[in-house]
Amino acid sequence: MAERVWTPKLVAERLEEAAETMRGLPPAIMRPKLCSWPEIIRDASESYGWSADRVRSGPPSAAAIDRLDETLEWFLWLEPEESRLVWARAVGTRWKVIAYRLGVDRTTVWRRWTYALVKIAAHLNAHHRPGLLQHFGARQNSGFAISK
Repeated sequence: MAERVWTPKLVAERLEEAAETMRGLPPAIMRPKLCSWPEIIRDASESYGWSADRVRSGPPSAAAIDRLDETLEWFLWLEPEESRLVWARAVGTRWKVIAYRLGVDRTTVWRRWTYALVKIAAHLNAHHRPGLLQHFGARQNSGFAISK
């Protein structure tokens, strides 16, 4: 099988997928005690299904969560400001908003974002990381990791 060559475009797509996967995960907050009573309707316009339904896709797959974990490790190769910029763009923040937050022009923000993606792609292409089991010197046998 041919080895994948990472480009800035592929890195950007993977980051967007990671952001979408993160959006699909359940919230990390604990809910208060749950009860079996239905939610109280406080307004007549809320009753009988007049409000818009929010359709939520199912939870992300295990493979998508694994790719999310791998993608989050990439941020260790970037400076903190680059990480914030790359993640803001991955979640869909507009260039104008990012430029305002950083206090620079939109073209400068785009240039820094492109540089960060090139940095990630270069690191991925230079340091091909084998699978986790091979990385730690173990082999897989019938579903269990066994040390050599």
